[in-house]
Amino acid sequence: MAVADAEVAVLIVGGGPVGLTARALLERWGVRSLLVEKHGELSPFPRARLVNVRSMEIYRSLGLTDGITAAAFAPEYGRVRFRDAMRDPDFATAAMVGVNAPVPESPVIGALTSQDRLEPTLLAAAGGPMRFGVELVGLIEGENGEGTEGEGEGAGGGEEGGSVVAVLLDRRSGEESRVRARYVLAADGANSTVRQRLDIGTTGPGAMAAFTTVVFDADLGLWCAQRPAGVYFTTHGLFAPLYPEGGWAWFVPTPDDPAHTDWSGLVSHALGPGADVRVDVVRVQHWTMNAFVAERFRHGRALLAGDAAHAIPITGGLGMNTGIADVHNLCWKLAGVLHGWAGPGLLDTYGTERLPVAHRTLSQAVANTQLMLDVRNRRSEQLRSGAAAPPDQLELPWSEQYFAQLGLVLGVAYDSGAVLTDGSAPPDPPGTDTGAGAGTDYVPTARPGHRMPHLWLTQSRSTLDAFGEWFTLLTPDPAHWEQQKAIAPWPLRVEALPPEHLGLCGIGPQGALLIRPDGHVGARWRDRPPGDSALQHALAGLTGVTAAARGVRGRG
Repeated sequence: MAVADAEVAVLIVGGGPVGLTARALLERWGVRSLLVEKHGELSPFPRARLVNVRSMEIYRSLGLTDGITAAAFAPEYGRVRFRDAMRDPDFATAAMVGVNAPVPESPVIGALTSQDRLEPTLLAAAGGPMRFGVELVGLIEGENGEGTEGEGEGAGGGEEGGSVVAVLLDRRSGEESRVRARYVLAADGANSTVRQRLDIGTTGPGAMAAFTTVVFDADLGLWCAQRPAGVYFTTHGLFAPLYPEGGWAWFVPTPDDPAHTDWSGLVSHALGPGADVRVDVVRVQHWTMNAFVAERFRHGRALLAGDAAHAIPITGGLGMNTGIADVHNLCWKLAGVLHGWAGPGLLDTYGTERLPVAHRTLSQAVANTQLMLDVRNRRSEQLRSGAAAPPDQLELPWSEQYFAQLGLVLGVAYDSGAVLTDGSAPPDPPGTDTGAGAGTDYVPTARPGHRMPHLWLTQSRSTLDAFGEWFTLLTPDPAHWEQQKAIAPWPLRVEALPPEHLGLCGIGPQGALLIRPDGHVGARWRDRPPGDSALQHALAGLTGVTAAARGVRGRG
């Protein structure tokens, strides 16, 4: 095998929100990880700006919500406004549901905050090693350190003792080192080095357009203080406040000669005629809006997450949040395989479960983008032709519920070997198309595969607070099910479910729900099953543990 300078259970490549979240999740599971980031520091650019309600649920389980909201905008900023120019009145507005106000479907509320405010909180959430300025430049996968192990979704992914050697380059010193890891988690962005080295293709539109983000300081309170929003769409580009104490970003298609562009002049012009405001440009970043999904999320011991797995257009704030949900799905499975209470085949369910979510999310984001462009182009044409209608008489191409994406965010359902179906019919999810209104409505259900609904166990404790680094059995009959709890090797807790929730959960007074560590229902018993091995069989089935392996629990 290739000689390595160090060994680690999981090597995380990429120090953005997805990689940092994975680092925190794995540390909670007791899994040793090393995170490497090719840039010399955390990103100084705002980039992603919305932490949606599902991501905040995940961060609630990590104890991070207070730190995130402390640096975030007030909820009333959770709104989108449409204007001809920043100095003009709104001709349309829509709420970001789950961000602008609490929703009964969750114990938390989403947060509007810039990525450069989020990342330090995530970095501080774990104490494991992180190396800035270090780039992955090679992968040697296979028992003998030669070539790659197979080509399929689960190829070479779980043999006992197997590993992959990563070749790392310190970009400051020029020195190379090698790290042996049981698994590599690639969260290294849309231009993922890991994905390219493994020759994993992508599907989708690809590069959609070149954009520029201009970060600037200006006093826009005259036009915005009484009409707060997280995003202002105008015919001259998209404006967004960056921090509660000040700062703005302007998103615009990249001009033909960006190196010689008067950015301060362009921003001033975009604010609208007569807008006598001083604009101080702080920094400028050029980037490409991509739209694709990787053909597979796993190759041998390498697993893709976040933008490395799926690049989602920014409209709707879905990209980063989808990546956070990726690693929430993946990290408990990695922990199970590494600790010995899950079989290696469990990792195959990661792609099976998350690929359909990525495709649906991409379709929704592309639809969002097209609608935004349609609004802007339609209004621009009206203004050019002199036929612009008054703002209150404009016909919009979507309903008020268009931005209510709880169905897409909370309604995710998985169908894989890590879910034991109970024969029940799925609920009829409204808005399953990819046009306006898709994914707007969320129907809470405890059907296996779905996110367990938020229900209050006590006055201040949600069902979601019962989930963590263990499986959870929710039942109105905990005394009986506790008798089955002492079964190795799975981490398991039994929680009492108040009787008033039985109807929504679809169980009787002696039934139970088995919840996976990521909060999705793994199995459901409507009534007490015959015999005393139902729970053991269910855990073995959804984790892929053979009878011979039960009772053996290792550490990663």
